[in-house]
Amino acid sequence: MADLVVGKDKCGEQRLVSLPLSRIRVIMKSSPEVSSINQEALVLTAKATELFVQYLATYSYRHGSGKEKKVLTYSDLANTAEESETFQFLTDILPKKILASKYLKMLKEEKREEDEENDNDNESDHDEAES
Repeated sequence: MADLVVGKDKCGEQRLVSLPLSRIRVIMKSSPEVSSINQEALVLTAKATELFVQYLATYSYRHGSGKEKKVLTYSDLANTAEESETFQFLTDILPKKILASKYLKMLKEEKREEDEENDNDNESDHDEAES
């Protein structure tokens, strides 16, 4: 287990995980199904979370556009979530950023399509009533 040491605490001693265990405990306890959490489960969850975040960042960096600049950007993470089957469950958490003007344009287009669809439905209902 010594090779899992990744950080140091306030006293300078080495730690197995670098995420704050108290925060992870709070998140885990927020689930109604969880009544108690033992220390081993807490540390393993923290370590698994760190490894997942590390894998997500590494994958996004390798497949992202920031490689040339040696930078990992939000758009790299969002593209990974959208394009990789492994990370598709993150698409709601990491949506692609769009300009507000583009979003408003998309909303207008959707509303126009809905209105056209409703008009077509009303016309077909009207035609059926006449026959």
